[in-house]
Amino acid sequence: MKRVLVVEDEYGSAQALALLLECEGFEVDVAANGRLALELIARTRPDLVVTDYMMPVMDGARLGRAIRTDPALADLPIVLATSAEEARVREAFDDYDAYLRKPFGAAQLVPLARTLAERGRPRREPSGGPSP
Repeated sequence: MKRVLVVEDEYGSAQALALLLECEGFEVDVAANGRLALELIARTRPDLVVTDYMMPVMDGARLGRAIRTDPALADLPIVLATSAEEARVREAFDDYDAYLRKPFGAAQLVPLARTLAERGRPRREPSGGPSP
């Protein structure tokens, strides 16, 4: 069973996302901000992170950068789910695997979660291209 971490500061939204994903067969953990998410990631190692962008304590951009700079987590897929315009999000953090504009529906989230949790993040070549 694949594990998803939902990072959302609005309790009702977090619970709705968790219930939806659980009904689709995922194990789900919930964190109210990026700092708590990093603690959960260290303990549970999810297959996917679905995070809000605008949150107190540590926002989705800072969370994403923390994930990407940790070699043990760099391959963890990240979905940014927010009401913010994607251009604004990209200015702060652009190394996510998918963007969902709130409000979104189950038809958008579930197939995306399945795909990313199953295949993971594609391996990227280090800058400078492949080694000989």
